[in-house]
Amino acid sequence: MTVRDRQARLSAYAAFAVQGLCFAALVTRVPRVQDAHGMSDGALALVLLLVPLVAGAGSVVAGALFARHGSAPVLRVAQPGVCVAVVLFGLTGGGTPVLYAAVVLFGLCVGAVDAAMNAQAVAVERRYGISLLTGFYAVWSVAGICGGLWVALANRLDLSLPVGFAVPAVVGAAVSLATGPRLVRKAEEGTGPSAEEMRAAAVRVPWRPVLVVGAAMGVFYLADAAVSNYSAKYLEDELGAGGVAAPLGYVAYQVAMVVSRAAADFGVRRYGGVAVVRAGGVVGLLGMLGVVAAPGAPAAIAAFAVAGLGLAVVAPVAFSAAGRVDPTGLGVAVARLNVFNYAGFVLGAAIVGAIAPLSETDGLRLAFAAPALLVAVIVLLARGFTTQPATTARAAATG
Repeated sequence: MTVRDRQARLSAYAAFAVQGLCFAALVTRVPRVQDAHGMSDGALALVLLLVPLVAGAGSVVAGALFARHGSAPVLRVAQPGVCVAVVLFGLTGGGTPVLYAAVVLFGLCVGAVDAAMNAQAVAVERRYGISLLTGFYAVWSVAGICGGLWVALANRLDLSLPVGFAVPAVVGAAVSLATGPRLVRKAEEGTGPSAEEMRAAAVRVPWRPVLVVGAAMGVFYLADAAVSNYSAKYLEDELGAGGVAAPLGYVAYQVAMVVSRAAADFGVRRYGGVAVVRAGGVVGLLGMLGVVAAPGAPAAIAAFAVAGLGLAVVAPVAFSAAGRVDPTGLGVAVARLNVFNYAGFVLGAAIVGAIAPLSETDGLRLAFAAPALLVAVIVLLARGFTTQPATTARAAATG
């Protein structure tokens, strides 16, 4: 590999790390954000629902810009925007307008970064000619762990929201600005398939296996949204955890995900995707049920770890299964599958946000029961991960 390839790879790693750091620094301080802005549980649920909705729009806009400018300029603009938005969440002087400005900016930029950093990862993988995507997501999770641990320290030191958010935001912005110039440029990404190829591919790629696998992945992201958005609030408000312990549910969840994904490829090669997803679904179900039944914060933190250990395998195995049913090699099935990512996050925020206000003392415990029970769907749909390999090369897309 050339020096240029290594520079592009490290820059893409940096983009994933910044995204994981900023996301974790924000979601693990949800209880503090709610208190600082004087939000009711209903208002908080609305904010958490708006973020993935706006992010979906941001992802679509970013995709439209790629053809003209490439993914690198989009990422170089959007990622510092994420950092700015995180700081805005900590500012309470401007009241509600500042909060919703932060929601819109964060959503648009997060969606754009999500699309752009994945495009960069794919471009780097293509340049290397080997599988690298799992490593990028591992970096995201490790940075998320760091973000959660930072919040635990910030809560221990009783740092204000602006200061607590400014530290990871400044670090993230500095890393993004420093590494952005070395991302894969548009000329290096290639021109991609033509419109005619994509139209032909859309006809050739079957919908049924994608829907089955996508339903399972949607449930995973639904549960993931519940853990990401509400684990800290659940531990602090209903299980009596202090500010230091509240972020540790998310940290434990991400640590377990890193461990699980490190071993997932070996499990798939040895036992097959169906067995791995089925086992992951069972473990994830037990973990989520443990969250619901937890008598206190330590038990809940351990249960979040068990949930992460099982659920972590669903998304990577799902993308692999979708890739096998695409006879064109143009990524049409993978693009369709990615829709379930946003759908799961929206449903997760909506379901938990709707159930939580039903009880003043155990609302979130009841709310976590819904995604817990839905995880059983992953076990039932695991058989659908035995998709047949594509038999036609990319050239078949043009007939």
